Amino acid sequence: MAVTDEMVCFSLYSAARATTQAYRALLAPWGLTYPQYLVLAILWMEGEQTIGSLGDAMQLDSGTLSPLVRRLEQAGYVIRARSSADERVVTVGLTEAGTALRTEVAPVHTTIAALAGMQDDDQRHRLIAELQELTERLQKTGATPHP
Repeated sequence: MAVTDEMVCFSLYSAARATTQAYRALLAPWGLTYPQYLVLAILWMEGEQTIGSLGDAMQLDSGTLSPLVRRLEQAGYVIRARSSADERVVTVGLTEAGTALRTEVAPVHTTIAALAGMQDDDQRHRLIAELQELTERLQKTGATPHP
């Protein structure tokens, strides 16, 4: 048994990498990356967002998120606009092409769930809840290095 077999962090890392690789392969026909897909999924489910709210949802800073959104805009899937009330605020919304893409890309989520053996809603919801709790606990600690 390898040392990494007993490490939760390695199992999480491996699962995240495998998930990203599976999405990468399935999203390739549309030229989408996994993070771009996540932005689109948020917009499909929640509607127009500010860069700040997208960043919060994805746990990304605006410096990482802005280029990602810019590429989606160049592909014709989203449109960015400055708020008339506050020009510092940039909103992101779907274009007609971005809305239409949802129907084409929707089967990807189901395929990933099937590949992962997560067709059972209860099982999927339990795993999501456990991972969210783990994330919250680790974020609350503010994990700082020990001297």
